[in-house]
Amino acid sequence: MRALQLVGDRDLRRVDIAEPGAPGPGEVTLRIQVVALNHIDVWGWRGMAFAKRKMPLTIGAEASGVVEALGPGTSGLVPGQLVSIYGARTCGLCRHCCAKRDNLCEHVEGVHGFHLDGFAQERINLPARLLVPAPPGCDAVGAALAPVTFGTVEHMLFDNAKLEPGETILIHAGGSGIGTAAIQLAKRQGATVITTVGSDDKIEGAKRLGADHVINYRTDRFEGVVRKLTKKKGVDVVFEHVGKDTMAASMFCLKRGGRLVTCGSTSGVSAEINLMMLFQQQLRLIGSFGCRMENMADAMQKMARGLVSPVIDTEIGLDDIAVALERMEGRKVFGKIVLRMDGESRSAAA
Repeated sequence: MRALQLVGDRDLRRVDIAEPGAPGPGEVTLRIQVVALNHIDVWGWRGMAFAKRKMPLTIGAEASGVVEALGPGTSGLVPGQLVSIYGARTCGLCRHCCAKRDNLCEHVEGVHGFHLDGFAQERINLPARLLVPAPPGCDAVGAALAPVTFGTVEHMLFDNAKLEPGETILIHAGGSGIGTAAIQLAKRQGATVITTVGSDDKIEGAKRLGADHVINYRTDRFEGVVRKLTKKKGVDVVFEHVGKDTMAASMFCLKRGGRLVTCGSTSGVSAEINLMMLFQQQLRLIGSFGCRMENMADAMQKMARGLVSPVIDTEIGLDDIAVALERMEGRKVFGKIVLRMDGESRSAAA
């Protein structure tokens, strides 16, 4: 069967690999439908793995699939069912897993597509406990975007930052995959949304998603604009995933007692912070990684009800993956690039 594998840094190939065989106890065989690309795929492509990994490595950390076969003792799923796939191989047994705090698993093996073989293959056997059924009204693209694109944002905004109606939030990189999700979810929550983008052609797209104010950070210092928009009070929440380049200024955008929640570091993993500002203004800096499976289910329910929608920049086939990763690395996309494992490819207006 077909798969996409890294065989070395920046050396990604379409290859044929063996079928997975019959599912074991508690497992299912999935036919992968859609793989959504993320910056973790770009990091892996560059060779920026933060743990030992063995090449060749099948890529893909976020995906949906259809159940084809059930292993012995598997319940709660049926053949033909569309599911979203949790991207980390958790143990399912530790106190955090049992409390449904999946992303705090004490014995996690790694992230698929980065440390472990990922989902860019036609079929895969996985533990049934890592699969979240898609509700009626949520298609394969929506289910593919539930684990990272929407699940990560649900966890950041509501579990961690506890965004409330009437608050003001600054969302960085509003044209990114999680940025487009964050704008929609924050606006649906009743927040005033300020977002940044890297080019003027992304401004109208961000406004269509619900952003109240859009700042081109390449032409304006976003912290100055934010202070002006909030009459020097600052925002209640900053949604941060850029890292080194924006951290200090993001803290300056917060009002007294404000919360900064971060899930990423695309511009660098180390940043200086003003400790006096931190304690005098009683700011809260919150780290957030991945999501709980419940976040995935909540996100898919919102998609099924038409409350939020995936923003798709481009749909690609297996042969287009290298170009797609280069576009992501150059930040030339608005929304998500998704890989259809059926081989079809087409572009969609942002």
